[in-house]
Amino acid sequence: MTTIGILGAGNIGSQIARKAIESGYQVVIANSRGPETLAELVAELGDGARAATAVEAAESADIAVVTIPLKNYRDVPVEALAGKTVLDTNNYYWERDGRIAELEEKQTTTSGMLQQHLPQSHVVKAFNHIPAPDITGDAFPAGSPERRALAIAGDHPEANELATRIYDQFGFDTVDVGPLSESWRVERDQPAYGVRQTADELRENLARATR
Repeated sequence: MTTIGILGAGNIGSQIARKAIESGYQVVIANSRGPETLAELVAELGDGARAATAVEAAESADIAVVTIPLKNYRDVPVEALAGKTVLDTNNYYWERDGRIAELEEKQTTTSGMLQQHLPQSHVVKAFNHIPAPDITGDAFPAGSPERRALAIAGDHPEANELATRIYDQFGFDTVDVGPLSESWRVERDQPAYGVRQTADELRENLARATR
């Protein structure tokens, strides 16, 4: 059975964990405060989930999710994630993360920074522009006219395909933004950020984005 290792057990991480268990994955989840602080969440998730350290979650993962404050991205284990697909939910909030010159000057993207930190991993921008409760509360079967679309961006086709499959299993359509260098189109303050949209609406919002 495929294991999703989740680094970060906040609003987004815990909701992805719930949806992953519902979709038949094993889950190993970590936070910055230690596995013992996740006992209540793991009990809710059931036998398919366990808490671990960040390194253990990364080592156990067939697929990883990084969902931590951007300012802490250098804490993500590098060697344990080598060769693996890493879904990156990060967004830049300067109020929380402090001013990051490379982002302020539009020289890179948040996911581009994580990819640089994880040179042997395949980073895909995912789950960054949906409110956390909607990950479990706004999913619909394929073909439903109510189905919401989410964006991905990445430099590795096989990893993008894997992210697309996870979206589909979780109940969402996928719109591929392109490489990580284009992932700014779905970040904070852009038209596609945080709003409910179909695939066609998402494409329109991506085209309206300005940097």
